[in-house]
Amino acid sequence: MDFSRLEKNIGYTFKNKDLVTQAFTHGSYSHEFETRSYERLEFLGDSILEFVTSEWLFKKYHDLKEGTMSKIRSASVCEDSLYDLAIKFEFPDFLLLGSSELSNFHITRKAILADCVEALIAAIYLDSGLDNAKKFITSNFKKIIEKNSHHVGNRDYKTAFQEVYQKHGPVKIKYTIIGESGPDHDKSFEAKLEVNGKIVSYGIGSSKKMAEMQAAKNALEIIQEKHRQSRRRRRNG
Repeated sequence: MDFSRLEKNIGYTFKNKDLVTQAFTHGSYSHEFETRSYERLEFLGDSILEFVTSEWLFKKYHDLKEGTMSKIRSASVCEDSLYDLAIKFEFPDFLLLGSSELSNFHITRKAILADCVEALIAAIYLDSGLDNAKKFITSNFKKIIEKNSHHVGNRDYKTAFQEVYQKHGPVKIKYTIIGESGPDHDKSFEAKLEVNGKIVSYGIGSSKKMAEMQAAKNALEIIQEKHRQSRRRRRNG
């Protein structure tokens, strides 16, 4: 397979083309054609990705505690983030899948593509060393790490909303994702928040979790505004 378009997409040209081929070879294909799969590369790439993002967080955010850095790293290099990057660089066009996997690919697609990102990181590392692997990682994960770091210390609005509503007894709180839009690498989700079957608010976010959190935040703001109006009426009454 010709990987020149992929190399152009990622901004890196391999000296050893066998490495990039292996990074996109699924186990089902390697079993059928007796070649090497990406599994060992994925193992190495996962460790490199964790190290580089950990080092970046450690050097950039001097005051963050270990637990906070772990949360940011986990949110930044999760399967969804890896999958989004794979879609951005058109990884599906370069995958080598065996016949046994082709029919099942619609189910395993996200996990396989996420694995390929980690395998590619290892392939770059083996091809030319840690500096180029770091360059690839930081250029592609810097923004999402910074974005997730902005949420550090932010209030857990879902917990706060639950505490407000359950002060006077148990209630049924339900979050439902009612819509999504945008391309795979830049999706937007809409969530609905209901209390005892009644719609309280809506929220939009870049992930399902963020949409639910925004719905809870909006609901809390509605409650706060009602309290302000009530206080004004009492003062004017």
